[in-house]
Amino acid sequence: MNEKKITATELRGWKAPARRVAALTAYDYPMTRLLDEAGVPLILVGDSLGMVVLGYPDTTPVTMEEMEHHVRAAARAKPRALLAADLPYRGYETPRQAVANARRLIAAGAEAVKAEGGRAIRPQIEAIMEEGIPYLGHLGMLPQSVRVEGGYHIKGRKPGEQEALVEDAATLAEIGAFGVVLELVTPAVSAEITRLLPIPTIGIGSGPDCDGQILVTPDLVGTFPWFTPRFVKPLMNGGAEMKEAVQKWMHNFVP
Repeated sequence: MNEKKITATELRGWKAPARRVAALTAYDYPMTRLLDEAGVPLILVGDSLGMVVLGYPDTTPVTMEEMEHHVRAAARAKPRALLAADLPYRGYETPRQAVANARRLIAAGAEAVKAEGGRAIRPQIEAIMEEGIPYLGHLGMLPQSVRVEGGYHIKGRKPGEQEALVEDAATLAEIGAFGVVLELVTPAVSAEITRLLPIPTIGIGSGPDCDGQILVTPDLVGTFPWFTPRFVKPLMNGGAEMKEAVQKWMHNFVP
């Protein structure tokens, strides 16, 4: 396997069909190391840890301190992959706050940061990038807005949504983001954005035409069996296998 470190600059040029971006989430040292050894080029310490690690109902309670803790753990794996991290809910309400918190994540070991939104947070994104911090965008369904929107809704269906998504994506590319996550965007709109953008689109529940795909790793391997998004088809049943192993172990020594 090529041991060369993957950078945001390199990933920025990964447009399909020549290259596809495979991205997964990790929240600790062993998962980061396993994903890196598997060859995953982009690993995200996502605020999805709020649900699949910390037991919160959604991502909004996740704090900066919690993000820093998990970024430090993941960074100890020293991955070849690019290690990105989410700015948490209300962690980038002003340019000054966005820069301060982005610096904290970088100090903890992240190599890039991600936040949710487009034109509405342009000043924050520009401030982050002026610091020389690589930036990954996130458009479509924004998990940090779930309480405001009353749930998780597919984007690109309502009048005006397609145009807004295209304009937001174009803004992210113009500012200098190295990629953009498209979450729960209709496949037709995702395909259009992918065609128009010079940077890679990374889909999650947004159809097959993006330049890459990202998943929450516990969804992929079945280690959070109590909820699986409809667009995910787990490739293993890790939760059931773990329970079976524990039960076999107990059976072998418990009278």
